[in-house]
Amino acid sequence: MSRITRLSLGFGGALLVAFATVGAQGASFGGSSDAGSNAAPTAEQAPPPDPNTLRICAAKNQPPLSMEDGSGLENRIGVALADAMKRKAQFVWSQRPAIYLVRDSLDKNLCDVIIGLDAGDPRVATSKPYYRTGYVFVSRADRGLDIASWSDPRLKKLGHIVVAFGSPGETLLKDMGQYEDNMAYLYSLVNFKSPRNQYTQIDPGRMVGEVISGAADIAVGFAPDVARYVKGSATPLRMTLIEDDAVKSSGENVPQRFDQSIAVRRDDKALLAEVDKALVAARPKIDEILKAEGVPLLPVGQ
Repeated sequence: MSRITRLSLGFGGALLVAFATVGAQGASFGGSSDAGSNAAPTAEQAPPPDPNTLRICAAKNQPPLSMEDGSGLENRIGVALADAMKRKAQFVWSQRPAIYLVRDSLDKNLCDVIIGLDAGDPRVATSKPYYRTGYVFVSRADRGLDIASWSDPRLKKLGHIVVAFGSPGETLLKDMGQYEDNMAYLYSLVNFKSPRNQYTQIDPGRMVGEVISGAADIAVGFAPDVARYVKGSATPLRMTLIEDDAVKSSGENVPQRFDQSIAVRRDDKALLAEVDKALVAARPKIDEILKAEGVPLLPVGQ
């Protein structure tokens, strides 16, 4: 889900929960929508429960994770899961960003599963993790920036660094004293819309595009959000998983890597057991989808 996107409850959703209670996906952020004017699905629009279908909560326009044409990474994973459950995938689309799917769709029983939340998200019951990945540094290959850790001193010598609002990268830029130098630039990427009291996010494709053009020296994104754009770039790019060793000056750890799971309502234990069983059968297909997308994978729970 971005997703959520996808701030998760480590860092990949503390902010996610804040948005959810105001107005909710994992470490992933995806898309660039302003949620204020977008409508959530209603009970009249949602299909009724059917044991032969899997109602999947999904954002209509949150590339590259979820799109109405079904080409999103998490859309394809949802279909693989439904196939393994011997059900038909039925997407319940929301025009709002994926961070609102728990509150506006799942909790209202308009759909039954969300793809791609961080394992252990307390708003929901989560399946056993089906993959693990993390945040990445993206740079032009011709720059030779083999940076893999936030502790690398070269970061302090770079020009523009693109990070998602509310992300671990933003937190660490602020801690390093470099956020002020990047703030006007970052806001320019969303036409100077403030993320305060509304969901505003930098489009992942735009983040990568800034690196390609040379406007930014490096971008920091959750791998599922940016991998498609890195892989599809005509300009050779370097994408490096960030080491999970980031620490603020206060000594607080800032996680960079996250297990991804399927979410169901907290009381839906029967469906959760069915999902866990199906994930075993669907794992080869899911791995194939992730590898084709270019998402770097880590051992689950590492």
